[in-house]
Amino acid sequence: MEPIKLCGILIAIAKFCDAANILYIMPFTSKSHYIMLRPIGLELAKRGHNVTVITAYKYENTLENYHQVMVEVKEIWEVTGVKRPNVFDMVELSAEAFHDAILWRGGLGFTEVTLNSPEVKMFLAEDNKFDLVISEQFYQEALNILAHKYSAPLVFVTTFGNCMRHNIVARNPLQLSIVISEFLYVRKPTSFWGRFRNLYFTVYEFIWWKYWYLENHEKLVKKYIHNLPQPVPSLYDIQGNATLTLINAHFSFDTPTAYLPNIIEVGGVHLSKSDEKLPEDLQKLLDESKDGVVYVNFGSNVRSSELPEDKKNAFVNVFRKLNQTVIWKWEDDNLGYKPANLVIRKWLPQKEILSHPNIKVFISHGGLIGTQEAIFNGVPILGIPIYADQYNNLLQTETHGFGKILEYHTIDEMTLDKALNEVLYNKSYEINAKEMSRRFKDRPLSAMETAVYWIEYVIRNKGANYMKNPANNMSWVAYTMLDVYAFILFTFLLSLYVSFKLVMFLNSIFELKNDTTDNRKKRQ
Repeated sequence: MEPIKLCGILIAIAKFCDAANILYIMPFTSKSHYIMLRPIGLELAKRGHNVTVITAYKYENTLENYHQVMVEVKEIWEVTGVKRPNVFDMVELSAEAFHDAILWRGGLGFTEVTLNSPEVKMFLAEDNKFDLVISEQFYQEALNILAHKYSAPLVFVTTFGNCMRHNIVARNPLQLSIVISEFLYVRKPTSFWGRFRNLYFTVYEFIWWKYWYLENHEKLVKKYIHNLPQPVPSLYDIQGNATLTLINAHFSFDTPTAYLPNIIEVGGVHLSKSDEKLPEDLQKLLDESKDGVVYVNFGSNVRSSELPEDKKNAFVNVFRKLNQTVIWKWEDDNLGYKPANLVIRKWLPQKEILSHPNIKVFISHGGLIGTQEAIFNGVPILGIPIYADQYNNLLQTETHGFGKILEYHTIDEMTLDKALNEVLYNKSYEINAKEMSRRFKDRPLSAMETAVYWIEYVIRNKGANYMKNPANNMSWVAYTMLDVYAFILFTFLLSLYVSFKLVMFLNSIFELKNDTTDNRKKRQ
């Protein structure tokens, strides 16, 4: 047999032997979440692993080892039982109200939709075996029990960056003075009130999550997932025992943070080279826009077409004055009177558009996925935050000098015109955006290579339990050193007390001695 052919066979056998059965849970119906998460599963399949994905979006593929268990597609408004509001009105919601109305209710609703989907029910009834379970860390905690069901290590992937709840459970340093809770917006994070607000909200969210939200997920486990190996751990313990967490962040843009060795930054994991191309009409439009292009997109959940009339008119009037072409994701069939330089589409291939060299500014709501796409391609951002982590993301773009925040309430023709022209014509924004892009890409491995390496590392090392913080086995009092600090304080106070008593005793002896001396003198 030829040596080259023999080597090829040996490599194929080695790859087959290393292949693992992986369950990948990403059922949330937000398109942006799916765009970020899907490439990880596909890459694992391309590397020879047998990947089963629980998902709401079907990927038309030819990979025989990429299997999809479909979840019923429902909007968050359907599962929360409320009529779809104008999402721009969410700018009024506090972080607490947003959690109550959207994240808590939506998370429970989506998880139940997932577990009640016919294909998922059939899948759970089968006798499957998995070497690893990967789950999106996004309010679907009942699904984490599948790691226990299949006796497999659990890996989390976040779409939003650092997760404060998981930090507390996994005993990762909190660093509340500089790291903001993921869905809390604070205008001045390092100020006294900013740090106080962050501490309060972190405690508030954790208590609600642990003592109310997880309890409701425990009920979903009992209702839908049966015949679990005994004893069944709590969802809280499963969360803390996760072997690896891949977070959608990178220190070049996000606040540099101390992490345990099993918390890995993979920000921009969906931004590896894409085989997808722009539609011919958009490619031609972008190529021919010699003055550049302003790209406007408020994401998959926020609809530009729901802008109030006065704000819509402000955008149209400002765009009319520009020499640049404007491409705007506009969800209605028409916009009314539309200037010649404005092109609207109901859906746009954002990642591919932002990679075009003629894009000058991205007008965005500040969602993390889109922000990373702009960073990757060195595009300045004019950000209008609406809810969740958007303000925090845009605050970082301002800190790094390639973005500017325009508060939704302040939008009128004058403020929009001033802000947009500043980002368009102040060259520092473009320079800083290009520098940010260079730093974001400057890594020993790409984000995808990093993610896959650590996933396979966990598989090779049978869960790699040694990566977890040993403090997980300690009580909260011991972990926080409260018993030691209490002992030191007690010892210090006891020393003060003893010293005080000793001084008082010596003083009394001294006074007694003086009195005796005085009495002797009087008798003489």
